[in-house]
Amino acid sequence: MELADLFATRAARMKASEIRELLKLLDQPDIISFAGGIPDPALFPHEAFRTAYAEVLNGPNANAALQYQVSEGYKPLRTWIAAEMGRIGIPCDEGNVFITSGSQQALDYLGKLFLSPGDTALVTWPTYLGALQAFNAYEPTYDRLSPGTGNMTPDAYRAAAEAAGGRVKFAYLVPDFDNPSGRTLTLAEREAVLDLAEDLDIAVIEDAAYQALRYDGTPVPPILSIDAARSGGIDEARTIYCGSFSKTLAPGLRMGWVCAPRRIVDKLVLMKQAADLHSPSINQFAIHHVAETVFAEQVARIRGVYGARRDALLEALEASMPAGVSWSKPEGGMFVWVTLPPEIDAATLLARSIAEARVAFVPGAAFHADGSGRNTLRLSFTLADERAVSDGIPRLAALIRDETQRLAA
Repeated sequence: MELADLFATRAARMKASEIRELLKLLDQPDIISFAGGIPDPALFPHEAFRTAYAEVLNGPNANAALQYQVSEGYKPLRTWIAAEMGRIGIPCDEGNVFITSGSQQALDYLGKLFLSPGDTALVTWPTYLGALQAFNAYEPTYDRLSPGTGNMTPDAYRAAAEAAGGRVKFAYLVPDFDNPSGRTLTLAEREAVLDLAEDLDIAVIEDAAYQALRYDGTPVPPILSIDAARSGGIDEARTIYCGSFSKTLAPGLRMGWVCAPRRIVDKLVLMKQAADLHSPSINQFAIHHVAETVFAEQVARIRGVYGARRDALLEALEASMPAGVSWSKPEGGMFVWVTLPPEIDAATLLARSIAEARVAFVPGAAFHADGSGRNTLRLSFTLADERAVSDGIPRLAALIRDETQRLAA
């Protein structure tokens, strides 16, 4: 019996993450990796978590921390998140907040909630690979969302979606320090996305995983903040904000949240009940304790370190890269996006880079819904210490120079 013959049609769209595969290279000590978008574990608030777990397990909430939890999530944590949302311009209360097992689970649930086979999701080119993986299970078609460079007309989007056998359902984007490009949308671009969503009568999924990681420049209001002000409040909005503690406190606890109109939260709660009942209680208790005590201090600490590493990477690229190579200059986040001469395939370059230069990065085609962008790559700087930058970038630059000459010969 061949069980694969019984798989649902969606299984054909499930593919391994190139990033997760590349993370295995971190176990090879001679590899200099700019691949995974991984926080530096040396910066985790270890002592705060040791204290949090000890106080939770030794205090009056010990039984509750080891017991089942409501599917919405631990109320004090949701209340803290609601206050944090208010601080960045999104007035709401705990009823607008839903706890997830990482923001990746939020993307999976939102794909399940909105997408029927053949429906269209609007995404940027490039976009977050994990979002494509989450949405792919629900068999959508993708169309290009181009904030700032001109979108199709609403009628053109509708016609394309109908030709694909469905409707346009949502626009997905990472507006702050985008993964992978590092790009941040201006206020005008955010408003244009909302204008388009209103014309199409679709949802907007705002992936804000990197929102707290701004190193310079002026903060731009979240799309949900703009939407709520336009529509008269969060419960009248169409934007769904996905947040995460993975980039600020610790990714291993798998703790994220959705901030959205109650009608969305209510549906997500039903999905949570059917999937895993609730996110781990003890982790929610611990995250709440740490967020209440050291969140602002922790964010300031990682901003200082990551901002310096970004600057060092940009300086190394400027000093080393040959003509014909360009790169983004992000105001925050974790990534620099590199565009190579059009004749270079970054996947081919990666194979050479690992074998000859012992430098890893992520080829850019993985972030494009149509597999384009083959001459692009992503560099992550969060783990890029002085040696990684001073040794790795010149090695990579020399390899790009050699590959360009080889292809021209």
